[in-house]
Amino acid sequence: MDEEFRQRLEQRLEQLENRIALLERNLDLVAAGQRRSSLRSLWRRPPIWTFEQYPPRLLNLNDFKPAPAIPADAPQIAMVTPSYNHAQYIGATIESIVSQGYPKLHYHVQDGASIDGTLDLLKSSGGGISWKSEPDKGQSNAINLGFAGVDSEIMAYLNSDDMLLPGTLAYVANYFMSHPDVDVVYGHRVFIDREGLEVGRAVLPPHDGKALKFADYIPQETMFWRKRVWDSIGPIDESFHYAMDWDFILRAQAAGFKFVRLPRFLACFRIHDAQKTAATYAVGVREMGILRRRVLGFEPTHIQIRRAIAPYLMKQLAYHYGYRLGLVQY
Repeated sequence: MDEEFRQRLEQRLEQLENRIALLERNLDLVAAGQRRSSLRSLWRRPPIWTFEQYPPRLLNLNDFKPAPAIPADAPQIAMVTPSYNHAQYIGATIESIVSQGYPKLHYHVQDGASIDGTLDLLKSSGGGISWKSEPDKGQSNAINLGFAGVDSEIMAYLNSDDMLLPGTLAYVANYFMSHPDVDVVYGHRVFIDREGLEVGRAVLPPHDGKALKFADYIPQETMFWRKRVWDSIGPIDESFHYAMDWDFILRAQAAGFKFVRLPRFLACFRIHDAQKTAATYAVGVREMGILRRRVLGFEPTHIQIRRAIAPYLMKQLAYHYGYRLGLVQY
């Protein structure tokens, strides 16, 4: 087999892989859009991964708990937003962080030389943030560049299409101060569409380290960690372009750091068309396979994954409908 033929064959195989991945993704979206009451439907698409749960409605910030008082000795929080050509969303992202009014915040936007108007927006953002716009090697690299040289007690990153809910920084700071043994926290999430309208909510049960080895259920946009985690396990692994957050989480768990799911809605995850490309999904499938083989020692089948996370999903159903029925409040 000559080199030119081999390269064409590899290229064709990659194209087929991307098409198959897109087909699988579309089938999942169709399943998510069907409103069924059967247990089979809930099993195929549990609420934790069902984004569009009801027709779009205004995001009512009064639905959520008020912000707690910010302690006088509040810890320093560093947040980074990696960005590239998200001018239509990043303004809301920046506002959701700056409007928290948290006094000890270092907030940096690391932009990958956007050409869609993001730069003009950053120039007009005022003194509440720092930013840099330059070519990078992808999202993981941008996150690491944003944290370079930063010394803060608490760290987090928020993608340029997501949003924090009011009071999140004060709540997280208070929790870390009163729980010195906890290293990583995350909370419940709200799903919003491209227009910023609410389309769903995900209420999570307490942390389950066993289930986490099979599936990443932690909402990245709600996650905060102590700097000692970063110092111990290292930065974001730049060889990952899709599952970088799950890799970071698994490394932190393997190192023995303590995770806690907080009883509060912390952030909004935005759903839009750019997330549904075949190439990105195919990369995700490969990277998740790498992580499962590393952690479990083998690559489980879909059935094995479902069986392993079934107890967690059943708990999530209970919490979800307990919240919908008003039996639990957050």
